[in-house]
Amino acid sequence: MDFQDTSELAAFRSNVKIWLEANATKRTDKLHMGMEGDTAFQEAKDWYKKKADDGFACLTWAKEYGGAGLTSLHEVVWTQEVENYKTRDAHFVIGIGNCGPAVMHFASEEAKRKLLPRMASAEDVWCQLFSEPSAGSDVAGLRTRAEPDGDHWVLNGQKIWTSGAQYSDYGVVLTRTDPTISKYRGLTLFMIDMRQSGVEVRPIKQMDGGGHFNEVFFNNAIVPDTYRLGEVGGGWAGALTVLMSERLAISGVQPTGFPQFLDLVKSLELNGQPIADDPLVRDRLATWYSQYAGLQAVNKRMLTAVAKGGIAGAEASLGKLVGAVMNQEIANFACQIFGPAGIVQDTELSPERAHFQQQVLFSPGVRLAGGTDEVMRNILAEQVLGLPQEPRADKGIPFQDIPTGPA
Repeated sequence: MDFQDTSELAAFRSNVKIWLEANATKRTDKLHMGMEGDTAFQEAKDWYKKKADDGFACLTWAKEYGGAGLTSLHEVVWTQEVENYKTRDAHFVIGIGNCGPAVMHFASEEAKRKLLPRMASAEDVWCQLFSEPSAGSDVAGLRTRAEPDGDHWVLNGQKIWTSGAQYSDYGVVLTRTDPTISKYRGLTLFMIDMRQSGVEVRPIKQMDGGGHFNEVFFNNAIVPDTYRLGEVGGGWAGALTVLMSERLAISGVQPTGFPQFLDLVKSLELNGQPIADDPLVRDRLATWYSQYAGLQAVNKRMLTAVAKGGIAGAEASLGKLVGAVMNQEIANFACQIFGPAGIVQDTELSPERAHFQQQVLFSPGVRLAGGTDEVMRNILAEQVLGLPQEPRADKGIPFQDIPTGPA
């Protein structure tokens, strides 16, 4: 594929540059902006509202749903240019990148016209409610129940690791509606009002000091049947839409740590010698560069497929798997290079404003979010390489009959 701009894309790129110059702060380093705290969240909402008002939010969404009605290549141009500025785009990757496609595919036209424009402008914030304490990486093993009651459903159960739930107005929640059939067939997907009294959100204090993840408890929470996404029992198809969108969204913002490590290698000296002269550092730099370049090539391949009218496939899982592992390895290696200074988290004292120390604490969670390494490997093995599925002892068994522990 030719990645040179067409005349239309060149004009769009020029408009983006002018707008960013007027509305954002130029980036002086490759470090990511934090997502923690009420101040950061309000700045993110204000930023996204400004984007929406000026036609730069949700570029590929139809205009009637609050988007700009443009193409995926326009989104690529935006991503390339916004990298040069300090922005808070990452705050709404979950809602707009994951929940948005599910609402777009499965909600009624009335619901889409009502809810999507408010999502696109971040007037309403959304979260994804899939993971549960008892299910681990097996999303389909969830136990949150949804029981019909007239024209609505009553939800009871618990979710965990829900990003941004404490700020969310709505969520997309996967529930079990029939335990008498196989675990994949007994699921139903809903939209849910997160502000109702039947929903309790408890932030989880993370080891890096943040509190972005949450536990969410449902105690007779009410969901109108009009908020059902797809057919009763068809929740797994909806979940796959969300999960594929999530892995594509994550692959676009997945930190690899390589640009920051390259800057470190260029600038750091140990015992009066450039660290780039160290054979071990050079070996690691070459290894991680090859992985980073490979991920760039895979992203271009996905963009080519999308530009030709296709969809991004399971290859998006590769960016998540390789990038998340590399990010953790680089952070650990950098802190080893620092020696005793590797435990110093003061942004004024540590190289790269303590980026690597922060990533040592945060990066393990990135390897869990959106699917563990093992889940990603299974997806790539089965859907990309065409290998046989791994044996599943619970296949075809009614969910209620699956053993959960010692008899």
